[in-house]
Amino acid sequence: MKKVDVIIPVYKPESGFFELIDRLEHQTLAVNKIILMNTEQKYFDRLVNGSPLFRKYDNICVTHFSKGEFDHGKTRGQGVEKSDAPFFVMMTQDAMPADKYLLERLTAPLEKEDMAAAYARQVAAKDCNVIECYTRQFNYPEESCVKSREDIGRLGIKTFFCSNVCAAYRRDVYELLGGFIKHTIFNEDMIYAAGAVKAGYKIAYEADARVVHSHNYTCIQQFHRNFDLGVSQAEHPEVFAAVSSVGEGAALIKKTTGYLWKSGHKRLIPILYISSACKYAGFLMGKNYKKLPRKMILKCTMNREYW
Repeated sequence: MKKVDVIIPVYKPESGFFELIDRLEHQTLAVNKIILMNTEQKYFDRLVNGSPLFRKYDNICVTHFSKGEFDHGKTRGQGVEKSDAPFFVMMTQDAMPADKYLLERLTAPLEKEDMAAAYARQVAAKDCNVIECYTRQFNYPEESCVKSREDIGRLGIKTFFCSNVCAAYRRDVYELLGGFIKHTIFNEDMIYAAGAVKAGYKIAYEADARVVHSHNYTCIQQFHRNFDLGVSQAEHPEVFAAVSSVGEGAALIKKTTGYLWKSGHKRLIPILYISSACKYAGFLMGKNYKKLPRKMILKCTMNREYW
């Protein structure tokens, strides 16, 4: 039986957090430890005080720190340091295992020594809007695949795609490559995956390992999110300069337009274009953040503490 830990950054958890823990604790591949990296203890205590969480499960360990101390790469790396398992899974608190086979299926590809990481399929929640639902299907198709440096010419930026919403890692490879980047506004998972691929390792997309995860972002939220995405790409040209992500975005808009037209949702096409324009504007400004005054950057970012 594999020994696997699950590491989850937590911030202002809500009642669904208990279901996430319950589902993880009832997997066909048992969890060794659930490591919670919690931002701001008061919010965590507000939810769990008086609950049976720690009486039910004795394999949960929690580390608290302030919001100013959080970093997408460093915080996750600190979580890995608290794990002694040969395999570990990074998750977010809003990703829900779709069934009891998630961990078993997600870690299966990692039995091969040349595999650095495997990420799960994200399926839309029931309350997901039509456009976001199609986007999930576009980015997380039904077919599994394995990506290596031989695929860069064919897949471009998607070769490096990996999502810490739910992804499993081989610890030996992780330590050999130096782990997650210590300071980044976004994309610690793709930056790691790019380094692994360029070092000769492979990244698996395991479509049979599924989590329920989606967002109904507003146009403003899309702008902020994509601003930070643009910043991360500008700060890491060693990963993103040689492979453009703009073409992938254009392909998504084109296919989504066709889907909306054929499925009887023509009225949503203008909303798609407005949302896409907000995404691109945010991304473009983020890519050029060095030309912007600090006050403008703080208005555009969704992660003010980073600055």
